[in-house]
Amino acid sequence: MARILIVDDDPAILEILGAYLRAEGHVVLEAQDGTTGRAKLAEADLAILDWMLPGASGLDLARQQRRDRPDFPILLLTARGEEEDKLRGLEVGADDYVTKPFSPREVVARVRALLRRARLQDSVSTGGLQLDERTRTAMLDGQELLLSKLEFDLLLTLARHPGFVWSRDRLLERVWGADFPGVERVVDVHMAALRRKLGEYPEQPRFIETVRGVGYRFREEA
Repeated sequence: MARILIVDDDPAILEILGAYLRAEGHVVLEAQDGTTGRAKLAEADLAILDWMLPGASGLDLARQQRRDRPDFPILLLTARGEEEDKLRGLEVGADDYVTKPFSPREVVARVRALLRRARLQDSVSTGGLQLDERTRTAMLDGQELLLSKLEFDLLLTLARHPGFVWSRDRLLERVWGADFPGVERVVDVHMAALRRKLGEYPEQPRFIETVRGVGYRFREEA
């Protein structure tokens, strides 16, 4: 299951693609303009972006997301079918390109392929820390870390996006789920426990840095 963001100003496209993707077991996020889509990108595992959008174009969103999260899968959806346009879309950061009108089944097949490719990178190794999502194991300097499910998910989320600043409310949505009724303080409590297991403290971060007034980020060169 993945969290897939569809950004398109056509409600019919949102409805039909959303239905097909939910049938595949995915959580679907939706936006009808570039501004709203940009705000939801951090919550998603993959984005389907329309080229022409009010607020900000799909190209703008792809370019920004590729800069912020280099491994993030992006599928560009557009009525522009010229080869030059396709190349331009791929150059700014899209991984794949589907021209309207399209078959929803084709889009779902492309999404499957992009997710498979992304899951090949289901481990993280940096600065003596190794995380393996398949086995749910965490190793630090050759020793296994005994992490709770939430601690592992927190660390994996941060480590997969080094340098990206996660606000507490975004971490709540990403790790605990959008329906979790808790408060942002829950993130701080679990983060403190995670840091103790990593052998670090806020004033001496090896992996996790506090961004005052915002949230947390994983150091780019831990």
